[in-house]
Amino acid sequence: MSSDAKNGQLHGNPSIERRPSLPFSYYREGREWSLPSGCTEVVLRKQIIFISGITLIAVVAMWPYGSKSELHSAEIAHKIIRLLAPKTDGATSVEKALRERRSIREFKRQPLSIAEISQLLWAAQGITGSGGVRTAPSAGALYPLELYLVAGNVEGLTEGVYKYRPDGHELIRAVEGDKRIELSRAALGQTSVRDAAAVLLLTAVYEKSTARYGERGIRYVHIEIGHVGQNVCLQAVALKLGAVVIGAFDDSEVKRIANLMPKEEPLYLIAIGKT
Repeated sequence: MSSDAKNGQLHGNPSIERRPSLPFSYYREGREWSLPSGCTEVVLRKQIIFISGITLIAVVAMWPYGSKSELHSAEIAHKIIRLLAPKTDGATSVEKALRERRSIREFKRQPLSIAEISQLLWAAQGITGSGGVRTAPSAGALYPLELYLVAGNVEGLTEGVYKYRPDGHELIRAVEGDKRIELSRAALGQTSVRDAAAVLLLTAVYEKSTARYGERGIRYVHIEIGHVGQNVCLQAVALKLGAVVIGAFDDSEVKRIANLMPKEEPLYLIAIGKT
């Protein structure tokens, strides 16, 4: 054995042999191919190359069929919708919105504008200051809630389920197609979900809160989602829209329809439309 091969074994890797007199080569099935001189003069045994090749092929082949969480987090540029900047000074006072808020379950078959959608999403989870603080308070500023838009009749927006990203005030399409009828069935047949122009879906990742606060964190999540629901209802009044909050639905069906991640739990539906 050459002194260079011995050095390779001393360093804990007997599969590496140094050949100072040969250009970089590798072997497969008894044949040798050489690369131009000037490359590092390291020869890998055929087993390593074979395994590495199989690994690479497997990774490439499995890429479109990754885990649900991987697929869910994939962000394709043409599916990102930049929303209009929200207004922060409206004509309706807080007091008037509080007085006029009602649960509205019947809607006209008229579309919502993208500006109205932008405003509603911002009211729910929009960024309002440095450090990522939002429109609704959150215990420890942990923000365990996720917000989705189920769009069915929105001007300029293809039907589908979209995830709202507060940081960029933007939407990412998660599921294609009009899901209102399916969602209505999951909500025990409530027609307000079917007839609404759009439905907001609020989910929770409890671990974001319970990791710090233990079991108490569950209560904090439920308190927070109440804040968000009221924000949306008051914003709907200011936009002269109707809204109703819904908590009766089949959790597993909602998770399937919206393609939620395993750790996400659906908590709230808010059906919204013209009145």
